[in-house]
Amino acid sequence: MSESAHGDAVTTLSAAARDLESVEAEVDRIGAERVERAADAYDRFDDLLSRYRERASGSGRETFQAYVQFEAELDDFVSGLPEDLLHRDAFEAAGDVLDRRRLDERDFDKARTRLAPASEVADLVEEREAARRRYREARHAVESRRRDLDAEVDSLEAVLAYEDVDLDAPVAALRDPLERYETAVDDAFRVFRSSASARGVLAFVEATESYPLVEYDPPPGELLAYLRGHPAGEEPIPTLLEWAGYTRSKLSHYVEDPGTFLARVGGNRTYLDRLGAEPLHVDWPPPPAESLQFRARELVAILERFAPESTVERLHAIRDLARGDDYPRLRRTAVAQAELTEEEQRKLRTGAIHDELSSRRQERERLDDALSEHGPT
Repeated sequence: MSESAHGDAVTTLSAAARDLESVEAEVDRIGAERVERAADAYDRFDDLLSRYRERASGSGRETFQAYVQFEAELDDFVSGLPEDLLHRDAFEAAGDVLDRRRLDERDFDKARTRLAPASEVADLVEEREAARRRYREARHAVESRRRDLDAEVDSLEAVLAYEDVDLDAPVAALRDPLERYETAVDDAFRVFRSSASARGVLAFVEATESYPLVEYDPPPGELLAYLRGHPAGEEPIPTLLEWAGYTRSKLSHYVEDPGTFLARVGGNRTYLDRLGAEPLHVDWPPPPAESLQFRARELVAILERFAPESTVERLHAIRDLARGDDYPRLRRTAVAQAELTEEEQRKLRTGAIHDELSSRRQERERLDDALSEHGPT
């Protein structure tokens, strides 16, 4: 929504407030209680006319019965009106029009014409309710925009927090070593997973629970127990997954109890399929220097269990980066580039973010003023 459209919301609220004030002033001038009593009487009289307009018009036995009933209700209604009722004479005039031996629909129309003064009062009540409804809707629209502006201001302020960042700093100095390490650890784990025993791989995963910064899902207990207690646990994971696709008769050539194997290994096939090196990665953008050093220290201790020295050396290189004086600046650039859209980065580079933020804050102040001036009703 454009700013002019938002301005229209305030204009609409102001106009709705004026309309409501005008109609309420007219009601107050006459007297709210008198207006409401007259409007109620009009509504009941109008309902009486609507119910009998066709039934009591014309000739015929059923029409005559309806006519008699209508005349009785009409007399009770008019005679029961309070003496001080606003426009009581209009109700009496309408009753006089209908005090005939025989009625047709035109008589009902004439009666409504005599009720015009009371009808105007009833319309005044409807206008007041409609004005209140428009006012509430207009105020709600301003409140809704006010909430949206809070979110927009918060978002712009979050972008502005990166104003001191060099968005063009050479983050490749961080990203390239991280990517080289990630490739190496993926390859090393792939070799480990395909060559080591399944029992050994899961023992490795279980051991990582001692390292809080490495978040592997723990091995399912029934799977771990099976691999520890059966010869199948000596086989690599890819072999076990291949066996899990065999028929029971074919599988019986490889394991003693195919049913148990399928329940324990086949039942945890998803876990085994997904088991990879992802928990050993370093996220991009990388964490603060101190956090990265702690994580690298844990990863070194873990990688030494299965990875070649070349992979560990790449991790050492990353840890050395975290110790460098330039690391905080480059990391901040990497975070900004990851967090900000291209448009947000453009606004930071050109300084347009300041104008936009100032505009939103000013608009919010205008909305606050409008809501303060025009309270809830």
